[in-house]
Amino acid sequence: MLHIEPVTLSTDRLVLRPLSLDDVPALAAAASDGALWEKKTTTVPTPDGFGDYVRKALELQAAGSALPFATVVRDGDRVIGSTRYMNIDAANHRVEIGTTWIARSWQRTFVNTHAKFLMLRHAFETLGCNAVELRTHRLNDQSRAAIERLGAKLDGILRRHMIMPDGHVRDTVVYSIIREEWPGVKAGLEARMTTQASEIA
Repeated sequence: MLHIEPVTLSTDRLVLRPLSLDDVPALAAAASDGALWEKKTTTVPTPDGFGDYVRKALELQAAGSALPFATVVRDGDRVIGSTRYMNIDAANHRVEIGTTWIARSWQRTFVNTHAKFLMLRHAFETLGCNAVELRTHRLNDQSRAAIERLGAKLDGILRRHMIMPDGHVRDTVVYSIIREEWPGVKAGLEARMTTQASEIA
């Protein structure tokens, strides 16, 4: 049985710390960087919706089905997004990494690589997960490419899976990484992190 508790995860450049209501103003500002709520393939609140967003996340945490994080860049201690473990299946040692969004200025940078490294390492090496699932909108090519670069394998597509805020019905693409694949995925992430560091230096 998985035992998942709030935890802070960090690299030299990024911190994932437990989400709190104190983060509401910073999350609203981060979402405003790119007006992320306008993107049709993700679900990000408008700036005035983050109080409810965080309260709901904390309710799911209390129920044991999610563990939400604020995504914080160490340089300036800036909150630039959020992510979480969700759909936690403690009995079968499975979690999903999802509800992930990053302020537009920080997309296609080191942030997603570091965040996925931290969450996958914690899931497999500390929690002892058998598998980690990642899902995205079938039409979200950017997200699908990022998941596939991790080395995740396509499990299938849940057709007409979700009604999105604008009313269209989403097909959800399901990927996963299993325990036996983690060493290879980890090596790939570490190599990318090293390359990203050298590009900045």
